[in-house]
Amino acid sequence: MKNDQQLLNLLRENSRRSVSDIAAKLGISRATVQQRMERLEHSGVIQGYTIKLDPHFEQKQVSAYVMIRVLARKSTDIIRQLQKHKQLDMLCTISGQYDLLAKVTAPTTEALDQTIDYIADLDGVEKTLSHIVLSRKVDR
Repeated sequence: MKNDQQLLNLLRENSRRSVSDIAAKLGISRATVQQRMERLEHSGVIQGYTIKLDPHFEQKQVSAYVMIRVLARKSTDIIRQLQKHKQLDMLCTISGQYDLLAKVTAPTTEALDQTIDYIADLDGVEKTLSHIVLSRKVDR
């Protein structure tokens, strides 16, 4: 579905792009664009629309990637608790010495430190390793 991929690429660039603008860029009717978007939403390909923040605003935020080693029997509970934490941006399972990789963002270094401590103190977390983000070179 090459046309679906083109539609998704346009939405990635700007999720607030109008249906008319997308139709003009793809050379198809507005009705066709609307039908494709609805189909992609219903099938779960498009799960939501979001904003991209000004890099200057984001530079005022402090982020870290936290690798987390967990006890296998506690993994589901730890993931459930982390999902509820408002500072969590992303959580992945990974291979290697650690089991999870979290990206957390906070307004201050103190708040980031509290978030990392929260993660480390969860029941079943054996070890964490944190990497503070100094700057972003590419952000798609």
